Amino acid sequence: MIKRSIHKEIFQLTIPNIVSNISVPLIGSVDTILMGHISTAHLGAVGLGSMIFSFLYWNMGFLRMSTTGLTAQAYGRSDRREQYRILVRALLVAAAAGLLLIALRIPLASGGLEVFSVEAAQRDLVRGYVQIRMLAAPASLVLMVLLGWYLGMQNAKIPLLVTVLINLSNILLSYVLVVRYDYDMAGVAWGTVIAQYLGATIAILIWLGKYRDVAGEKVVDILRGLDAYREFFRVNSDIIIRTLVLTLVFGFMYRESSRLGVELLAVHMVLFQFLNWMSYIIDGLAYAAESLVGKYFGAESESGVKRAVKWTMIWSLVGASAIAVVYSLFYEELFWLFTDDRSLTAEMQRYYLWVVILPLAGFASYIWDGIFIGLVASKAMRICMLLAGAIFVSSYAVLRGLMPAHALWAAFTLFLIARAAAQAIYYQRYRLYAPS
Repeated sequence: MIKRSIHKEIFQLTIPNIVSNISVPLIGSVDTILMGHISTAHLGAVGLGSMIFSFLYWNMGFLRMSTTGLTAQAYGRSDRREQYRILVRALLVAAAAGLLLIALRIPLASGGLEVFSVEAAQRDLVRGYVQIRMLAAPASLVLMVLLGWYLGMQNAKIPLLVTVLINLSNILLSYVLVVRYDYDMAGVAWGTVIAQYLGATIAILIWLGKYRDVAGEKVVDILRGLDAYREFFRVNSDIIIRTLVLTLVFGFMYRESSRLGVELLAVHMVLFQFLNWMSYIIDGLAYAAESLVGKYFGAESESGVKRAVKWTMIWSLVGASAIAVVYSLFYEELFWLFTDDRSLTAEMQRYYLWVVILPLAGFASYIWDGIFIGLVASKAMRICMLLAGAIFVSSYAVLRGLMPAHALWAAFTLFLIARAAAQAIYYQRYRLYAPS
């Protein structure tokens, strides 16, 4: 009975998360397809532009992560007052950060061009894309908080609804603006901006309709609780460092890819799409781990925490194995969805093995992240990520002389494995599953 109960809890959260997460890379995939059919330069440019936003937004990802973990623990304690306080604190930080990003959009776009060594032929494309998309920053960051809060409240259906509506509208708008009105790169950028504000509006309206009774005090009274804000930023400082290391690893991979020339950059952009599809599917289970582990930890149920950890890990292995099989059987067919340039055939075939290996090598690191977020074990996340980042850098330095064509993906695979191993060891050694 216990096992059946934990499976039901996992899949009530996982299935909506997977469906909504699948729609997220669908945006990047559709943008890649739209640009890839214009030119190889456009294909690389949209990938680089998206990476600049990944760098920025991943480093703001603490807003969603800490909101989910802290809210789930408050939910486990049945502490409605703290559930509301967590939401208000995070929303205020998100709105302020979003406005700051808009104010800095021009220097941030220029800095991104330098950081990722964007070639001269692609600079105007990437610059315009970034400056337009930056206008969506307040809506994007507010959405991070709201969707994270809903997950902490054990509700994955609202994030599913909001995310699917955002992404369907984004796809439709991008297609119309690019294909019907020839807006080029600006079309996919404006499609994202409009869809993000639409999504934020819907998420707020749903909260007002369903969770308004959670509001138990005035916002100004919450603002006076400076000690709580200090704790909020103490926890998040570790998550920010952890996320910064992760984005630096991805940024380094994009930077090195851009130095390989337009053709190899195009191939690597498509390979990153394979990675995105895998990560968003596995993240469906990782989000379930965040919600369940946080809830049981807040309720001081050690056995509940252990069950949630065990079964989310097992089911993620099953999912990763299925993804690896699909990639192995349909690699070429999936690759050609993103480009018509058959001159890339030889290079595409060289990277087949990495696409198949990545799901199996990487699934555990995603699930451990979800577990640690639910436990709000921010210090442990920082330590493990710093260790894995050091392994990535050192392994790449060695491998690029031995296997230059595959050094990036080999080092990244080792990075994923090292991260999961460090987290597993830390979890057991320090008995993170036991509420203090």
